[in-house]
Amino acid sequence: MSLINFLASSTGRWVRIAAGVVLIALGLLAIKDTGGLVVAVIGAVPLLAGVFDVCVFAPLFGAPFSGKAIREQH
Repeated sequence: MSLINFLASSTGRWVRIAAGVVLIALGLLAIKDTGGLVVAVIGAVPLLAGVFDVCVFAPLFGAPFSGKAIREQH
């Protein structure tokens, strides 16, 4: 579960935000047509998860959805 702990950390949040921004920029600026829009929408998921401090994969590993709750466990 160390991946989940990393994603819930401050560094993990910033990595998710940066990855989201990169995917959105790539989708809107580099990829043409519908594929670019799909990549941009997919990029919104890690961006919003980082901004709102949630970890969408954590429940799959039995951890809470909230990043704050994950950090409080450890």
